[in-house]
Amino acid sequence: MASGIRDKVAIIGMGCSQFGERWDTGTDGLLAEAFNEALADAGIERSQIGAAWYGSCMDNANVGNSAIPASVALRLDGIPVTRVENMCATGTEALRGAAYAVASGAVDIAIAVGAEKLKDTGYGGLPTGFKGTLNDLWMPIGSAPAGFAQLAAGYRTKHQITKEDLKRGLAHVSWKSHQNGVKSPKAHLKKAVSMETILNAPMIAEPLGLYDCCGVSDGAAAAIVTTPEIARALGKKDMVTIKAIQLSISSGVESTTNKWDGSHVINTRNAAKLAYAEAGITDPRKQISLMEVHDCFSITELVTMEDLFVSEEGRAVHDVLDGVFDADGIVPCQVDGGLKCFGHPIGASGLRMAYENYNQLLGRAGERQLESPSIGLSHNLGGVPYQGIAAISILGLHS
Repeated sequence: MASGIRDKVAIIGMGCSQFGERWDTGTDGLLAEAFNEALADAGIERSQIGAAWYGSCMDNANVGNSAIPASVALRLDGIPVTRVENMCATGTEALRGAAYAVASGAVDIAIAVGAEKLKDTGYGGLPTGFKGTLNDLWMPIGSAPAGFAQLAAGYRTKHQITKEDLKRGLAHVSWKSHQNGVKSPKAHLKKAVSMETILNAPMIAEPLGLYDCCGVSDGAAAAIVTTPEIARALGKKDMVTIKAIQLSISSGVESTTNKWDGSHVINTRNAAKLAYAEAGITDPRKQISLMEVHDCFSITELVTMEDLFVSEEGRAVHDVLDGVFDADGIVPCQVDGGLKCFGHPIGASGLRMAYENYNQLLGRAGERQLESPSIGLSHNLGGVPYQGIAAISILGLHS
């Protein structure tokens, strides 16, 4: 019977590039920034890496959908390098591949890297189907703001939330992230924004205003994984292990049947149940120390609190307004500013989220450091609420 990979895989090194409008470098440069930091953190040689997984969604780099750009950029000579893509869960998918390879015994040490140069597309959001400045653009789901605005309408209707309460809740989500992002040196946006500015911002897709939408950025992140036994042999004392990695992908029931009421994201709930079972989490509100969730839009973060079973049904908006998810709250969320401040270079986001949890668990988060965290959760949501992908990774200190 399958038992999962809980505590079978240790992360011994992580790295993250500077996120932003990186006109100064290409995808190869972003990959190198993240890789070099991860390699130095792990304290190993490049030659000790036995396999790599490269997450990239839209950056074809003139060689199709291959892993060659990562292999060449990082000089991964003579080892298998696999490119993966799973929409906005691409970075977590890369980590899953590397972790499973180690857990299975296929390799001793593996690396997951993810990167995206979205600014090179010349488009102000996730691409739609037409030619871009440098790359082909595509997005099979139409308008992302419109899709998530529908989620807001479904949530408000089901739970009888007033427009004013929802608007204030969404504004608090964005306000919180921008307050936190000021303390994140690698974030794209590092400026606090007032509640007044957020509430009075131009409307994008009602009820989502300008500050309810994450930005478009370039970035990369990386993780080097091995077994706890090898990690100890390498001299690692404080160790972060993977407690769970789970994905749930839509079967189409949301958009093709009447089984979904439009108020939540089925795949996140499915992935959360699987991840909690694998990690041994029975009370997420009490057991999770911090969360990095897929706040592509503020409504996504708010609804995700219920989909992760941290807030009760219909109570997330009230928990948000009560400060439950603030940096000094019961379950801090987006301590580094989240997608709101980092943007969403698709291949990198899942790994960037794990990077924050990893550093928090090891006490390395500087100004952002929380007191004695033990479990960190990251969550990705790809596609749209009515048909897509959810991915969850849970990291924790190894006893």
